[in-house]
Amino acid sequence: MAKSSDTQRWDEFIKGLWRENPIFVGVLGLCPSMAVTNTTMNGLVMGLASTFVLVGSSALVSMVRNYVPKQVRISVFIIIIATFVTAVDFSLAAVMPAAHKQLGAFIALIVVNCIILGRQEAFASKNTVALSIIDALGMSAGFTLALVMIGGIREVLGMGSLLGISVLGMAFEPWAIMILPPGGFLTLGALLSLFTWLKSRNEKKRQTTVGAV
Repeated sequence: MAKSSDTQRWDEFIKGLWRENPIFVGVLGLCPSMAVTNTTMNGLVMGLASTFVLVGSSALVSMVRNYVPKQVRISVFIIIIATFVTAVDFSLAAVMPAAHKQLGAFIALIVVNCIILGRQEAFASKNTVALSIIDALGMSAGFTLALVMIGGIREVLGMGSLLGISVLGMAFEPWAIMILPPGGFLTLGALLSLFTWLKSRNEKKRQTTVGAV
């Protein structure tokens, strides 16, 4: 039984990284993934802020799920999410004012991020606190990974640096378009294509293996 429980928890975590990645599979949360990922650090900070909000709100929603009338559950979920967003917004402003200024209004807009509200409705409101936290951690990890990948590619090609450290040398001519909004679309499109190809290839391999057996 313990092994089965551990397997379920691992499955709930890993699905957010690959099988149900919020950006590369669900194609959700595209607003921050386009707007703030012109550098790796911005993507990382946004991912960590979203992680705090998603984990905290998922845990609290799971705790109160049996006490909230179904008719007002969405309103309650939004109030809970907004509370955690306010906390992370004030914390960033105090601890990392430069990053807070860079991210601007997009920190407050975490409240309406469909990934956050979607996990409350689809998972946290129907499962235990432990499973809800694991699900939130997995989805947050997948979301953060996607933002860092997009930000890393855009920063390297658009500035020739990674986390502010030069990696392509003085001879490299930065692609200015990569740090502008069109660069976000180009990068996301390329990563979506790669992710879809990898999933398709793995599915074909799995089917071939099953057929051979």
